[in-house]
Amino acid sequence: MSVDSPSRHRLPERRGWVENIMGMPMSIHLKGDDVRGPDAAEAVSAAYASLREMDHIFSTYRPDSDVMRLRRDEVTLDGCVPLVAEAWRLGEDAQRLTAGAFTTLLPLGEGDLAFDPTGLVKGWAVDRAAATLAQLPDTSFCINAGGDLLVGAHPELPSEGERAISWTVGIEDPRDRTMLARTVELTCGAVATSGTAARGAHLYDPLSGEMVGRPGSVTVVGPTLLWADIWATALFVGGESAQEAFARSAPAYRAFSL
Repeated sequence: MSVDSPSRHRLPERRGWVENIMGMPMSIHLKGDDVRGPDAAEAVSAAYASLREMDHIFSTYRPDSDVMRLRRDEVTLDGCVPLVAEAWRLGEDAQRLTAGAFTTLLPLGEGDLAFDPTGLVKGWAVDRAAATLAQLPDTSFCINAGGDLLVGAHPELPSEGERAISWTVGIEDPRDRTMLARTVELTCGAVATSGTAARGAHLYDPLSGEMVGRPGSVTVVGPTLLWADIWATALFVGGESAQEAFARSAPAYRAFSL
């Protein structure tokens, strides 16, 4: 969740939109001096179109998605849109960098594994959708995808000082979801949380071959939502080797457990 943290020197106007994509509410919030103009509406429309495109390609609930057609051997990887091959490569990179704690090969049942990049697609889709919002002059944005967020701004909007526009992101307590455990202040960056409080034991540990049902959560803050989400999952399901990999491979990210 996020709340405003306005500068003492200015109170920018705020406008929000929400659509249900990838089976979850995805909200876009803008703060700036011209958030009600046609350029803002056009940028938000383009961002949602990008999110819907990624859902159409990667959904495991749509029988006509590229991922599901690939699973049924109706097409090869080369026969899918190029983004699918890129997701495959990202999954391999993530598995290597996290010391095996993250994978895009998930169980279907009866021991079978299938390509399922769901664990990285949401963050990746948000990062891609943000590109159009970052073109809005003097405007800051926040995309909230089911509780994981990306904050950004036009490149010429400063990250510090009087003209900076910041957002305060609240991290819920996994043992009491009505409470906030801590907050993170951002002018640019991503926040992703993985755990069992909302959906139970839905995270897969590829090293043990089991779903992880322990209580608690891990939150990762860093430059992109793609890798913040990957690392949050890896650190929650992984052990000491994942923590060592994070310290070695993700210097721009920070993590905390609840």
